[in-house]
Amino acid sequence: MNTIYRVAGVSKQAYHQHVRKENLEQEKLHELVLQLDLLRKEHPGCGLEKAYYSLLPDWLGRDRFIDIFMELGYRVQKVRNFRRTTIPVHVKYPNLIEGLLVWDKNRIWQSDITYFEVNRKFYYLTFILDAYSRLIVGYSVSKRLFTEQTTLTALEMAISCRKGIDLTGTILHSDGGGQYYDKEFLKKTQSLGMVNSMCEYPWDNGKAERINGVVKNNYLRHRSIGSFSELVKEVDRSVKLYNEEKPHKALKRVSPLTFEKMYIQPGKTSD
Repeated sequence: MNTIYRVAGVSKQAYHQHVRKENLEQEKLHELVLQLDLLRKEHPGCGLEKAYYSLLPDWLGRDRFIDIFMELGYRVQKVRNFRRTTIPVHVKYPNLIEGLLVWDKNRIWQSDITYFEVNRKFYYLTFILDAYSRLIVGYSVSKRLFTEQTTLTALEMAISCRKGIDLTGTILHSDGGGQYYDKEFLKKTQSLGMVNSMCEYPWDNGKAERINGVVKNNYLRHRSIGSFSELVKEVDRSVKLYNEEKPHKALKRVSPLTFEKMYIQPGKTSD
């Protein structure tokens, strides 16, 4: 092995430093792709130059940013699926909720990740809601897009919210983002007997998409938020207000929590 390094003209230490640098850049690029995915979901016509100045990655210049994402197929025209990484991502599970009627809570949970900007920094909001009662059963606020900070944290909260309920067969539906088929996330859902479902297009995950807009536009954008800690506090407050006080026309004009208490029979209880 040492002979190989000598022939190549580099030391073992220099070689490993080079590999670590490449891996770090790939990790940064992967997160940047996810950030652009979220930006494009809400602003499909956002060009790459405008996207660069919205995201402002401190490790990548504008021209290189545009070149990289042009190569990855992020032209505005004919954009069909924004979920791309250095290796194209495809939906891993079938859409199990299309045309499916929901008759009780804990039958279908829907989830999505969105972003919220504070002082030109992007933070990430993950919500899981019960498709029948519209109750937000789990959520997370994070600085990064790693699974353990987004979907896994929200799922743990949802499980705690439904403590004592048998979740076997509960469908967890998402838009196919990488955090929803991360091995640790799948390990958790499978251990509970939950069934993963995914869709290719945002409109096939409409309830989760709408909750993003409700929390951001009806609550957060009306608050003065200047830091990450303030954002966490305001999301907590917003979810509580939404769950306990916001009336829904589809829920007999009561809040999700009231609807569950008044109109829904007990869900799937454990034996």
